[in-house]
Order: sequence, then C-alpha cells, then structure tokens
Amino acid sequence: MAWQGYRTLSKVLSEADNRPSGFDYMRLILSVGVLVSHSVLYNYGDPAGFAFWDSPARPFLKWLVPMFFALSGFLVAGSLDRSKSAISYMGLRAIRIFPALAGLVIVTAFVIGPMTTSLPLQAYFKDSEFTRYLMGVFGHLGFTLPGVFTDLPYPNNVNSQLWTIPYEIKAYFILGVLMVLGVSKRGYLALLAAVALLGRDLFRKFSEGSTFEAPMSTGGEFLMPLFLCGAGLYFYRAWVPHNLPLFVLSAALSVVFLGYVKGGEYIAVLPTAYVTVYLGTLNPKRTGVSAMGDYSYAIYLWGGVIQQAVVFAFPEHREWYWNLLIATPICLMISWLSWMLVERPAMTLRRPLAAIEGFLLGVCAQVHKRAVAWFQVKTGTVPD
Repeated sequence: MAWQGYRTLSKVLSEADNRPSGFDYMRLILSVGVLVSHSVLYNYGDPAGFAFWDSPARPFLKWLVPMFFALSGFLVAGSLDRSKSAISYMGLRAIRIFPALAGLVIVTAFVIGPMTTSLPLQAYFKDSEFTRYLMGVFGHLGFTLPGVFTDLPYPNNVNSQLWTIPYEIKAYFILGVLMVLGVSKRGYLALLAAVALLGRDLFRKFSEGSTFEAPMSTGGEFLMPLFLCGAGLYFYRAWVPHNLPLFVLSAALSVVFLGYVKGGEYIAVLPTAYVTVYLGTLNPKRTGVSAMGDYSYAIYLWGGVIQQAVVFAFPEHREWYWNLLIATPICLMISWLSWMLVERPAMTLRRPLAAIEGFLLGVCAQVHKRAVAWFQVKTGTVPD
C-alpha cells in the first residue's frame, strides 16, 4: 500500500519501467567526481589533498563515495528482489564485480607495471609485492607494485581508490544474509543492520578511548550502513515519497552533517541515502555516454592508475587541470573497452548461472522431500 496523495519511489520507478536514467547519470557524475578529487591528490600529494578536503568543497567531496554506496544498495536490493535465491543473487554480484576487477589487475600488473617500474623486469616479476598485487583478482586487493610510481607526489600507490571494493563485497554478503532472513518482506532488517553497524563503530571508538571523529577518517565501516539504508529505501519504496521538499531538507542535512559537524556522518547516513535515491529515480532522457552503456564501474576502477600514469609520463604538466584533460578521455576509452570486451560479455554468464541455480534448487527440493518422507516413516506419521 502506497501513501495516498504522494508520488512514491515505487510509482516513479514504475513510470520509468524500473530503469530510470537518473542512476546512470549519477554513476557517471560520481565516478568523474572521484577523478576530479584525485587529480589534486595525485599531482600535489597528501598536504594538498587534505587542504582540498578542508576547503568549501568538503561536503560535496564527502558525498562522492557515500553516494556510490547508497546508490549501489538501492540497485542491488532490486537485484536481490528479483533473484530466486542467494545463489543467483551472489552469482550476479560476482559477475558484476570480479571480471572487470580482474581485467584491471592483470593489465596493470603485466602491462603498466613493467612499463613504469624502476626495477629490472626480472626483479619486478619475482618480487613478492607483485604476487600480492595479483591476488586482487579475488578481491584481496593490493595498492602497490614493485618499483612503480615510487617518485611521484603521491608515491608508491597504483590505485588507491580500490580501498572501497572490500567494503562493497562485505555489504553484498550482509544483504545476502538478510535475504535468507526475509529482508524482501521485512525491509526493517536492512535499516536495523545499518543502525547496528553504526552502533558497533561508535562502541569501538569509545571503548578504545578514541576521539569522536569522522568515521570516514578511520575506515570504510561507515559505508556499509549507507549501502543498507539505500537497500532499505528500496524495500520501502511503496511507502517512501518522491518529494522535492523532502529532498531539499535531506540535502541540507547531509551537507551540514557531512561537512561541518564533528561526527555528523552518523546522522547524515539516511539523508544522504535519500538524496541519492531521489536523484537516481529521476528520469531525464539518456544522451551521450549514458546511452551507450554503464562505464562508471570501469571509470572508478581505472581512474587511479591512469591518473598516476599521466603524472608519471608528463612531469612538466603536473597540474590538476592537465591531469584531468589528459586522463579523462583515456579513462573513458579504456572504460569503453572494459565494457565491450569484459563487462558486457560477462553478462552472458547469467544464463548458465540460472541453470546452475535451477539444478541446485531442484536437488535441495528432492533432498528435502526425501528427508520429510524418511522422518514420516520413522515417526509413523505417513499420511494416508
């Protein structure tokens, strides 16, 4: 039952055939926003990066990754809702995450690394750091390669933005557990899980005697509650209004608490998730890059290493604007290649995944049927 007199998220989704273009535009804008924020860090180093974060742009910079997670939570909850079981749900997540990630790790390790390392190639390939980096194809991410980018303003870092990937995977698993508990019909479970994670983070801080500081400065645990709030908004989409005044209020609260209140991230979680979902469920006409495919994930994956490579290759142009002018078109081209050669072909795995799921569910049904029959025989409760 939807709220009477309100256009709800559910109604807006239905009007867009459950494929509103707002999410496509948001993914592109957020991924390019990460390039912009990192252009300062990579070209001038940590001091300039911290100064940029303390500038008036602070609340908007702090929107980038949290919005990614809230957006992901909403969309992944929709995928979960359409999945027959945890088999297809987790399988689809793996198909979306790991092929493109593996492509990045392999190309970086075997092409970009050898081209930029200061070590002899034999020493480069034998180094244990190289082996650790390759483990990134399984989600166990490394951020350095032997002798690569050692003398840059932000040294010894190949792709720092990938620090969020393990938290994204953790969020998938948490939602998968909630799926088993019936989160599709009990959306409050997602919101309770978000509150529990925030509470755990607070308890950990105070038990360790830490100061009450922003969660984003102490790790990515803050991001999973955003993912779960995005999922909660999906499960309550028939009740949550798609309302401009509520959006404006949520945006104001999010900006204030993210940017100007110490520890305000805890309070900003739900407003930030609503701002994200409201914008995502808008449905402007798809044009340009947004109409060609979903390049945002590859832009996010490849942005760091491409920007660092530009800093390495053009030392005379180590300015943020030169970095963006050179790195952005390269990143878009590689993202297109990733989509065409890796990500879109990986989508064809959905069919064998569905077949495997059907087989396993059939086996489980037969095992359950035989177990019930055995129990009935043993207890003498066989029906007439």
